[in-house]
Amino acid sequence: MPGTSRAGDVPPPAPDSAASDSSAPDSAVFLGVRHHSPACARLVGRAIEALRPAYVLVEGPADMNDRLDELLLGHRLPVAVFSHYRDETRVATSWAPLCDYSPEWIALREGHASGAEVRFIDLPSWHPAFAERADRHTNRYADAEARYAQATRRLCAHFAVDSVDALWDGLFEVTAPDDGPDDLRARLDAYFDLVRGDAEADAGDRAREEYMASWVRAAVARAGQRPVLVVTGGFHQPALRALSYRSSGRGEGESDRPSAWPEVPTPPDGALGGSFLVPYSFRQLDAFAGYQSGMPSPGYYQQLWEGGPQAAAQGLLRSVAERLRTRRIPVSTADLIAARSLAQGLALMRGHPYESRVDVLDGLAGALISDDLEQPLPWSGRGTLGAGSHPVVVEMVAACAGDTEGRLHPDTPLPPLVHDVAGQLARLGLADADEPVTFDLTAEAGLARSRVLHRLRVLGIPGFTRVSGPADGADPVFTERWEPGPASGREAALIEAGAYGARLDEAASVVLGERARAAGTEAGPLAGLLFDAVLCGVGPLCDELLEALAAQVGQVPELGPLGEVLAAALGLWRHDRVFGVARGRLLGSVVAGAADRVFWLAEGLHGGPGVDFARLRALAAARDALLHAPELLSVTREAAAEAAARIGRDRRAPADLRGAALGLRWALGLADDPATAVQTLADTAAGALGDWLAGLFALAREEVTAGATAEGKPLIDVLDGIVSTMAEDDFLTGLPALRQAFAFFPPRERERIAEHLLQRRGKHGSARSLLRTTADPLLLARARALEENVARLLDRHGLGAVR
Repeated sequence: MPGTSRAGDVPPPAPDSAASDSSAPDSAVFLGVRHHSPACARLVGRAIEALRPAYVLVEGPADMNDRLDELLLGHRLPVAVFSHYRDETRVATSWAPLCDYSPEWIALREGHASGAEVRFIDLPSWHPAFAERADRHTNRYADAEARYAQATRRLCAHFAVDSVDALWDGLFEVTAPDDGPDDLRARLDAYFDLVRGDAEADAGDRAREEYMASWVRAAVARAGQRPVLVVTGGFHQPALRALSYRSSGRGEGESDRPSAWPEVPTPPDGALGGSFLVPYSFRQLDAFAGYQSGMPSPGYYQQLWEGGPQAAAQGLLRSVAERLRTRRIPVSTADLIAARSLAQGLALMRGHPYESRVDVLDGLAGALISDDLEQPLPWSGRGTLGAGSHPVVVEMVAACAGDTEGRLHPDTPLPPLVHDVAGQLARLGLADADEPVTFDLTAEAGLARSRVLHRLRVLGIPGFTRVSGPADGADPVFTERWEPGPASGREAALIEAGAYGARLDEAASVVLGERARAAGTEAGPLAGLLFDAVLCGVGPLCDELLEALAAQVGQVPELGPLGEVLAAALGLWRHDRVFGVARGRLLGSVVAGAADRVFWLAEGLHGGPGVDFARLRALAAARDALLHAPELLSVTREAAAEAAARIGRDRRAPADLRGAALGLRWALGLADDPATAVQTLADTAAGALGDWLAGLFALAREEVTAGATAEGKPLIDVLDGIVSTMAEDDFLTGLPALRQAFAFFPPRERERIAEHLLQRRGKHGSARSLLRTTADPLLLARARALEENVARLLDRHGLGAVR
């Protein structure tokens, strides 16, 4: 089998031929592989040793060819080639991971060691050929099997397996000891011919294959009589073989001289792009964690690569047992014996010469899980673990993944951002922080440290977590506390963030700009974005963001989220003395645009019963803007009061909005008599009273407690009279909404209202105890009504005397 045969015993594989073309490049040998397959990696290594090719061509980004030496510096794998691209219309990132058993890695390493000239031959990751992928964060080695799955579904059905991964293991990874490399290659060719079949490749795959074929033709022309080894994803192999044998026509970047290397496309003018090596981890490689390519369970396949299938099966059993016991999940020796016996039996039944990964996992599941499972076992398909997965299954998947993390060689070139961040953290005394740190935001040094950590937070760089600090510009908190956390993944995240800029402030600015464009007119994200820009102190870009926000708030379609933007901007404009943006012109333009939009949206809003707290907060923010920043607004107090009057008269408007409209007029000092309004509502639509009061209290709470009606008595007295005369059924129906409305008053104000009502009735007692009942007041009211109904029923039947 591939895991035990010696490379020196393998005869050279026959070159591919094209009988229909006498001028075909017979020295080209095409090896179609599955990314991250130990069997394919062994086959590539044997082919290089047997062929001694002049050129080894590998599917990978051609713009890395001048930097292949970086890949061979002696990193601890896994690592990945991270590529990024950004222009005015598109942002894209891509990873090309490499681990010990990646066929592409073996081709690079062994090809270089054999003296062959090694080249990546695929289009750069920023190229539009990759733009058709659904996700802007793509994986170059995402399996074509997943995109062209019809043939693999037929194969799975034919071999009675649940998933492509189980199919692959049975056909290629866990094979008989006498299975030689020629047998393996023949099966691979047949498999990939079936996968490709008659499927029409999409435009992106066609462009890539045309480009890779141009490299093959150039290498063959340069190689003379020496062979050329071409290592690509197996899906591309049939097309590459056909395209490489054509005698005329040129692909993208191809020279009119047959032996000239194709040109490597460069980003268009105005676009930014590049590639860097980043450390990777088995967790990132694992398909169960969302990785798009290769196979799941990289820890298992590492053992398969190092020791063969029998050692991998035993190692997996041992890893799962150790992990479960570490998590205090009991696993006895008898359980492990049962699991091993089940795995061996399943392997025999399925025709496997050794236990495969799925055999071992199924055996463990059968021996260790006695509960009913809410979802299928994850290795029966492909995808991430779902919520509610059994704890034993979760730990089994984690054991299969392994915890190996890659590390770059110290001489690896890094983007400037990595060095900039390292220098800033060292200068500010944060590089080696291992205890929580607290910053005084009123001091220049504390504010500088805060801004650096916020920029790292916005970029998604691990290492520090903010645990306290001001929540918005109006929050009177002047200190901030951060806790250091695990730095795992920080280097990779910094390298990837280098795509946004060479300096930390520049990179954070670009990310915030992207968030602003992605938010569009969604006001919720815009509110958080506004405060993040202030926390980061990103200078000129903060002005750019504020200009964009000022333009976007005028198009926000929903009242509630718009209120969040207005409240955040107004708080910063009024109160900020820490971050230096108070009374700023651009911030004022955001306030003005948002306030105008609030009134425009509110006046046309119609709806049914219920209280929408978000829209009430929006009107409250507009009230504050009228009271505290009238010079910013195009809407005058009088115009706002007139709009509120129209809302109050509109019977199609929600009750809470009509109440808020009166509250706004009252807060502006332009209200009609509130007692008349509330009495009219009680007489005509008593069921809406609670919602209406919620809007009134949200906008004019202080006026309600301190002011008086036209008759000179507090509004609370008017309300008390209305509620006291309600029918019992009406009271019970309206009680939840009334309680919700009075929740707008803080506890101390509610206590003062209760004291006033006790005095009004001539009662003596504790208002505080009145508010702190032993049970839910609504429940008490319903219990009282039930008792009265029972009493009436007893009296009706002449049983009242026995009570």
